[in-house]
Amino acid sequence: MKKTNIWKATAMMLSAMVIASCNNNKFTVEGQIGNAKDSVLYFENVGIEGISVLDSVKLDEAGDFSFSEEATAAPEFYRLRIADQIINVSIDSTETVKIKGDYPDMATNYTVSGSDNCEKIRELAFKQINLQNRAIAIQQDSSLTVETANDSILKLLADYKNDVKFNYIFKEPFKAYSYFALFQTLGNWLIFNPRTDKDDIKVFAAVATSWDTYYPHAERGQNLHNIAIEGIKNQRIIAAKNANLEVDADKVKEAGVLDITLLDNKGQARHLTDLKGQVVLLDFHVFALDDSPARILMLRELYNKYHAQGLEVFQVSLDSDEHFWKQQTAALPWINVRDGDGVNSERLMMYNIQAVPDYFLIDRGNNLVKRAAQIKDLEAEIKKLL
Repeated sequence: MKKTNIWKATAMMLSAMVIASCNNNKFTVEGQIGNAKDSVLYFENVGIEGISVLDSVKLDEAGDFSFSEEATAAPEFYRLRIADQIINVSIDSTETVKIKGDYPDMATNYTVSGSDNCEKIRELAFKQINLQNRAIAIQQDSSLTVETANDSILKLLADYKNDVKFNYIFKEPFKAYSYFALFQTLGNWLIFNPRTDKDDIKVFAAVATSWDTYYPHAERGQNLHNIAIEGIKNQRIIAAKNANLEVDADKVKEAGVLDITLLDNKGQARHLTDLKGQVVLLDFHVFALDDSPARILMLRELYNKYHAQGLEVFQVSLDSDEHFWKQQTAALPWINVRDGDGVNSERLMMYNIQAVPDYFLIDRGNNLVKRAAQIKDLEAEIKKLL
């Protein structure tokens, strides 16, 4: 079915990242590090649980090195290191990436070839270093009051986040460099921190949803979901405290999807996470589109056939005309909600929706399973989940 483009994402300094995404093949990182004779160059895996050394070499006068490892089905991350100097790299499957640098400042004095991802991570790393240096300069400026200095640093940080969000992360949230950007730091503080900033939850959610599509069941994708969900919990608890309410953290609902709460066509607030225990077709739709009648007929057929077995449809309309939407949904049996923000909706950003119609399947445990791009036979996938 034809899709209409409605939204195109303009999208702790982490250690070097190397991505391998193929089956039982090897990737290679090679090159030269100058002025490092007798230094030990380490090749390390940066896992979710910690860093481990995979290989190392004592460099000679030429500084040549070459490391090869088995590629994995989903993105994985690594780093090159001499002492505290790190070089950020990225690999798209089994290609060979070449690094040339000079010690002792190789972290800021190197070139990379063979991968666009490597270039983007290099850009981000240098941007982060520049941010850090500018923040330090402000702190050391004796002509500024503490308040003025803090305001200036916050402005720097806000500008940096907007740049990285729209020119990197939202532009290509499925890329390794977008994952890298999520964990950059300013000093000891995360630049994007979903545990303290509700807007940063959306950033993590966009990358998590994209990874669900490109790397289904990857541990790192699930970890991003968990971080975003933990952020939602914290924000709810903070909001409750600000309202002088006591909330038990254990009672804050957790799920494998980012919640959507909107009013339905009868004025009732509907929560996506309230549908735990059912198989859910989360559908993003615009009734004003020419293809809408045919799509609604298809959904009605599926709903009539499988609703008694546990299928529910949670349809999010992006129509601008509320009256028209209510007319179109009055006779539909499933949950119909409307997002009044339309193409500017934060929910489109959270779920990385770039065109409509688009949909997701959610299992009975409230876990996002697949999106439209991954599904060849919708009815067969629904039957599997039921």
